[in-house]
Amino acid sequence: MAEAFTHAFISELEQLKVGDPADASTDVGPLARGDLRDDLHDQVRRTVDAGGRLRTGGKVPHGNGYFYPPTLLDRVAPGMPAFDEETFGPVAAVTTANDQDEAIEMANRSSFGLGASLWTADLDRAADLVPRIEAGCVFVNQFVKSDPRLPFGGIKRSGYGRELSDYGIREFTNIKTVWMDET
Repeated sequence: MAEAFTHAFISELEQLKVGDPADASTDVGPLARGDLRDDLHDQVRRTVDAGGRLRTGGKVPHGNGYFYPPTLLDRVAPGMPAFDEETFGPVAAVTTANDQDEAIEMANRSSFGLGASLWTADLDRAADLVPRIEAGCVFVNQFVKSDPRLPFGGIKRSGYGRELSDYGIREFTNIKTVWMDET
């Protein structure tokens, strides 16, 4: 299944338009700064050097702006930068597992835990797997995203507390406790 998924993923990524974010037809805009793009590109290079395979993207384009093409790496394994480090940019890493237990073990090996996506046609199976995934948010058959109605935040090295929803608004309050004893 991994190879068919990877081919379909590559096809989708290669259809994305990189360009000016003010243009409504643009899918992927630039990164915020040159050093961020350089760091992302370095992660891609180090992953390939460690045995990951670059399937699409991965080349810094010429011209103005801090653009980076949608990039797909596969054969990514623990110990490689794209597995062990957070990537902040349009880079996806495909890691394969022999079964669901190995997949969850590898996912939980991360020192980060903002969000996870679990994809399955079996929602009962998903309900059994979700509690085993160490992440602040788990989305089933959906990409991780924020919604103002839902609390959003991570665990491990991916943040403190929650934002959004009534849980998030409490992060902006300062509650004072006062105890008065009549003596």
